Amino acid sequence: MNRFSEIRELVTSLEGDFQKFYEKENKAAGTRVRKGMQDLKTLAQDIRLQVQNSKNADAAKAAKAAGKKK
Repeated sequence: MNRFSEIRELVTSLEGDFQKFYEKENKAAGTRVRKGMQDLKTLAQDIRLQVQNSKNADAAKAAKAAGKKK
């Protein structure tokens, strides 16, 4: 659940820059938004890989356990 907190904190930290970019048309804030979104993309990809590896490891353990029972 810690990874979810990381995502939430990152999105929350970008809120002010989103407002500055869209409401006040502040170009520097747009740059910060783009960087933050890239960080979010990287974090999301890391989480996807972690979940996939965990899922595959669990499946391998289950297959191995099923093979021992035969």
